[in-house]
Amino acid sequence: MNKKIELLAPAGDLEKLKIAVLYGADAVYLGGTSFGLRAKAKNFDYEQMKEGVEFAHKHGAKVYVTCNIFAHNEDFPELPGYLRELEEIGVDAVLVADPGVFAVARETVPNMDIHISTQANNTNYHTALFWKKLGASRIVMARELSLKEIKGISENIPKDLEIEAFVHGAMCISYSGRCLLSNYLSGRDANKGACSHPCRWQYYVTEKTRPNEYMPIVEDERGTYIFNSKDLCMIEHIPELIDAGIMSLKIEGRIKTCFYVGTVVRAYREAIDDYLKDPNLYESKKEYYLQEAAKASYRGFTTGFYYGKPGNEEQIYTTSSYIRTYDFIGMVIDYDKETGFAVIEQRNKFVVGDKIEFLRHSGEVFEMTVEEMYNEDGERITEAPHPQQIIRLKVDKCVDKFDMMRKEAENPVTLE
Repeated sequence: MNKKIELLAPAGDLEKLKIAVLYGADAVYLGGTSFGLRAKAKNFDYEQMKEGVEFAHKHGAKVYVTCNIFAHNEDFPELPGYLRELEEIGVDAVLVADPGVFAVARETVPNMDIHISTQANNTNYHTALFWKKLGASRIVMARELSLKEIKGISENIPKDLEIEAFVHGAMCISYSGRCLLSNYLSGRDANKGACSHPCRWQYYVTEKTRPNEYMPIVEDERGTYIFNSKDLCMIEHIPELIDAGIMSLKIEGRIKTCFYVGTVVRAYREAIDDYLKDPNLYESKKEYYLQEAAKASYRGFTTGFYYGKPGNEEQIYTTSSYIRTYDFIGMVIDYDKETGFAVIEQRNKFVVGDKIEFLRHSGEVFEMTVEEMYNEDGERITEAPHPQQIIRLKVDKCVDKFDMMRKEAENPVTLE
């Protein structure tokens, strides 16, 4: 295999960028304060982006910035200056969908790589060749393609034109994410980063002459969630993804938590490395990879369109809730080797006697029981109930900054 397989992770803010890189991402994608499609993400101002790029490059990772809105006339005056700032910071590539934005980027920052977003509906090799001729270095496949179709594209494009595809996370129900529902129902433009996710809302049917009688669309007293897809998960299909010609495996989730990012990135990092080292080892650990990825909240798993058009089983008709079997309870912010105490920022309540796991970015996951901890005043405590409370916790093994603590949820959420 000549080409390195890239694991590409979301970075909704600076903390998530650092988590993604430390837990094994080869590259991250993020949005600035303008021109991206995730207005709900905290996103990056100039100084944060500069720090993020420096951190990523220090650890051998790349940074791609989203400029994939469908731009209107009023968006263009500020675009050249913004692109020059990205180049100055050292951003490795910009992600675009709009031909006008592409043209301005080629003219303004001609030496910067340009990746064509899934929003551009890249469904065939003629489209890929079109963008390649204009100067694109990578194409992000439309989510509606099968592995067979992607392989057909890969076999008909130059080897130096890279293919990227989503392998994990939420599925946009509209064609490659080009949703009109949000704008129509809530006045928030999904194609300019402000999606209100109306495909997750609960709907009922009413009859004009009986306005107070609500009838469910599906035979269920709770109504239904139309177009409510399960989450994509391809961790059990790494060989097929690589065989199709995909070189960048992309995880969705810029508005997800740092726990989600660390958990999923680490699971895919291990799966990819195991497969490239020993395919038999990978095959023997598939169930383990899936279990690890599922320790972050999710909405049931599907393979999306990769093996054919999804049917009813790929949708959820009873709830919009996430499955949650583990709680994120703390983040390591310091560790003292001499005393064996870690400084922890609490993220969810835990108490003495709890059995917990440390999810490590450099090292094996390990389990321990909480036995001894102190508050900032040095007082011994039996519980950590306060959000972002700083505590000192006696730990069984060495830990590092940004290692995360998790425990089985006391009240797990399922789809049943």
